[in-house]
Amino acid sequence: MQSDVIIIGGGLAGLVAANELLARGKTVTILDQEGRQNLGGQAFWSLGGLFMIDTSEQRRLRIKDSHALARSDWFGSAQFDRSEDHWPRQWAEAYLDFATGEMRPWLHGLGMRWFPVVGWAERGGSFADGHGNSIPRFHITWGTGPGVLKPFADRVLAAEQSGKITFGFRHRVTRLDITDGKITGVGGDILAPDNAPRGAATNRDVVDDFDIGCDQVIVTSGGMGGNFDLVRRNWDARKSGPLPKKLVSGVPEHVDGLLLDIAKDAGAELINTDRMWHYTEGIQNWDPIWPHHGIRILPGPSSMWFDATGERLPPPCMPGFDTMSTLHEICRRGHDHTWFVLTQKIIEKEFALSGSEQNPDLTGGRWRGVLKERLGKGATSAVEAFKDKGADFVVADDFQTLVAGMQAKGGGLINADRLLAQITARDAQIDNPFTKDAQISAIHTARNYLGDKLIRTAKAHKLLDPTNGPLIAVKLHVLTRKTLGGIHTDLDGRVFAPGGATINGLFAAGEAAGFGGGGYHGNNALEGTFLGGCIHSGRRAGRAAG
Repeated sequence: MQSDVIIIGGGLAGLVAANELLARGKTVTILDQEGRQNLGGQAFWSLGGLFMIDTSEQRRLRIKDSHALARSDWFGSAQFDRSEDHWPRQWAEAYLDFATGEMRPWLHGLGMRWFPVVGWAERGGSFADGHGNSIPRFHITWGTGPGVLKPFADRVLAAEQSGKITFGFRHRVTRLDITDGKITGVGGDILAPDNAPRGAATNRDVVDDFDIGCDQVIVTSGGMGGNFDLVRRNWDARKSGPLPKKLVSGVPEHVDGLLLDIAKDAGAELINTDRMWHYTEGIQNWDPIWPHHGIRILPGPSSMWFDATGERLPPPCMPGFDTMSTLHEICRRGHDHTWFVLTQKIIEKEFALSGSEQNPDLTGGRWRGVLKERLGKGATSAVEAFKDKGADFVVADDFQTLVAGMQAKGGGLINADRLLAQITARDAQIDNPFTKDAQISAIHTARNYLGDKLIRTAKAHKLLDPTNGPLIAVKLHVLTRKTLGGIHTDLDGRVFAPGGATINGLFAAGEAAGFGGGGYHGNNALEGTFLGGCIHSGRRAGRAAG
């Protein structure tokens, strides 16, 4: 396995870095603790959304975007507030330049294409200079996550055939060898083969060990979202409130974050590991692939959001507006779950599910399938399956039956009279085209955007009117996902040791590096910046190591 560069982790960032190294004539070894069936890592399961700025897709929909507006949104969301945020700030600036400039034409040249309706994620809901996307920027790739991976994976697999790439699957790195400030090798365990399906848990049976000498290593091993113990250890409960006792996982179990501590023990500096991005609209997967498998609802703006007792969450804690504010509000209230209350009209128009496997029409890139799924009668087939089979759904023809189902699933915590009063008050706001209810104002604003009006936002209507029913309640869980901090790097991905010196030959990219520099999102994220960050940071690290 002697190569010019070793990459630890066969996910998106690692594949992008490998492509850059191959273009520079380097030979590469990619080590991964999982088998070949998991090539592409966590990105395979994603919806494939990319944060891009002032694109032709946006302009066709009369969306006026610019570098200046995107920068205002990013920095208003990030709220960088630590001395160690120097390099994350530089990475944020670099990504904004990339996303405004060569990102789309470069990816288009590699074969990527995007769904023509640009999504409006993380809308904010507070002030213009605060968190959120002022306009839609979420570009869904045709083929979803697999479509993002394809151009990079195809080139790497072709290079394997020509001998320029060597894979070490089931090679779990447990040691980085650093001597006198320079990387000299890696070592670890060879795990027993395991043909479990992609994403499923695999064995950790050690059959041998390995040691590889090398001069350059790129760490692209991902985050810690599949390791609840590590998530809880790093979460700052004093600042944000304790995480709920019950969590669901949006990533496979092998997203364990263990290499972060291994890098730290070897002499690399970690920063911002208390910053995380966990979704608040998680539901238990009725057909799970990995342990504690959860799916995120991608909601439109209309579902009413209540805590476990039936008390409405305050703005900006509205569906699709401010994930971090909502997460902190849930943690502070101290319950394991919250509730959406909605109607059949809302679920048909507004519910989508995150993930390549939950969107076969977009993953398959078939227009006929998209038109049938998104514009046909009923919700998408994946959403209807969860409504019928999911443990977290209550469907009822009247309010009393709905509450009875919520009490049964939620431990009897609902104050039914209070819940009814809040829904009734909200419904009274529908009689006029103007309103004082922040969420109804948000619905009207959303429908001013053609993309939302067509496929993502239902016309405002009364929830308790039976002609809009049946009524639906969805029990929501916190779903672990992204690590926003990680290995501290400069703008070329070179890893810092504590004190400010870089470690010669050691680089990091992707989620292991907080998607750039050790946390280029700062305290909050805008969506589409996770895959985009893997691509951007993998590209920079690969070029620097080449």
